[in-house]
Amino acid sequence: MTTSTIVTAGDRTARRSHRRVEPIYYFFLLPSLVLFTLAITVPGVVGIFFSFTDSIGIGEWHFTGLTNYIALFSDPAILQSYLFTIGFSIATVIVVNVLAFLLAVGLTARIRLKTALRTVFVIPMVISGIIIAYVFNFLFSNSLPSVGEALGIPALSTSLLADPDLAWVAIVIVTAWQAIPGTLLIYIAGLLAVPGDVYEAAALDGASKGQQLVRITLPLVAGYVVINVILGFKGFLNAYDIIVGLTNGGPGTATRSVAMTIIAGFNGGDYAYQMANATIFFVVAILISLLQLSLTRGRNAF
Repeated sequence: MTTSTIVTAGDRTARRSHRRVEPIYYFFLLPSLVLFTLAITVPGVVGIFFSFTDSIGIGEWHFTGLTNYIALFSDPAILQSYLFTIGFSIATVIVVNVLAFLLAVGLTARIRLKTALRTVFVIPMVISGIIIAYVFNFLFSNSLPSVGEALGIPALSTSLLADPDLAWVAIVIVTAWQAIPGTLLIYIAGLLAVPGDVYEAAALDGASKGQQLVRITLPLVAGYVVINVILGFKGFLNAYDIIVGLTNGGPGTATRSVAMTIIAGFNGGDYAYQMANATIFFVVAILISLLQLSLTRGRNAF
């Protein structure tokens, strides 16, 4: 191959890589971009603007500078909602991912009726969160105490939802029950993508099922773990409907999430103050996401 041939081929490759984008792509992108801007970006910017005012959502308003933000950091109710939300999110992410991964391993094994079982386990994902919450509210408030009294177990004789120290456990259980199916599907996809030859080679080398799980399966599905953790944490930070249906933030304010606090403020005419809270919550969520990505970067997670 001559030098001129190499140069010509290189020029064609360079021209191909710098080929302009076809206008039709922008034509299809524009509607989505306009809708996203009008529905997400513009309201977000307007909300941030009003967080520096004393607006109640309607009528006149005046600039107050950083007054709302300063007041937030000295508000114990706001601090409590952040502590509960972050603690609840961490606990739920752990429970959901551990159980979903173990279920995925079982549902991808050589067992009978695994297709039917996958369908059964996915059912909670298609049920409304508020309906699930009301059903479990009845179970925790009536059925479970009745069983506890019948069996003579004092710990189960009273509703978990009425205990300020244990109500969060009930919320984690119900939230995990609904969230596991979506996480399970992602893990099943990851496990099915692992070549079977890898396990056959490991078995020939004498690796047990436990060793294969720890040394082969987990490293190869690490990217799926990262995806589930990030998506799960983001979703649990915005927890609202299940908490409303179970405890409505009680007992007292023990299980009031940040989302509940913000919406309650909007309904109570505390618009600007809660917009400042929402802005801080948005920044916190971004920082947590960046932290998660930085901790997994460089570990071949993706």
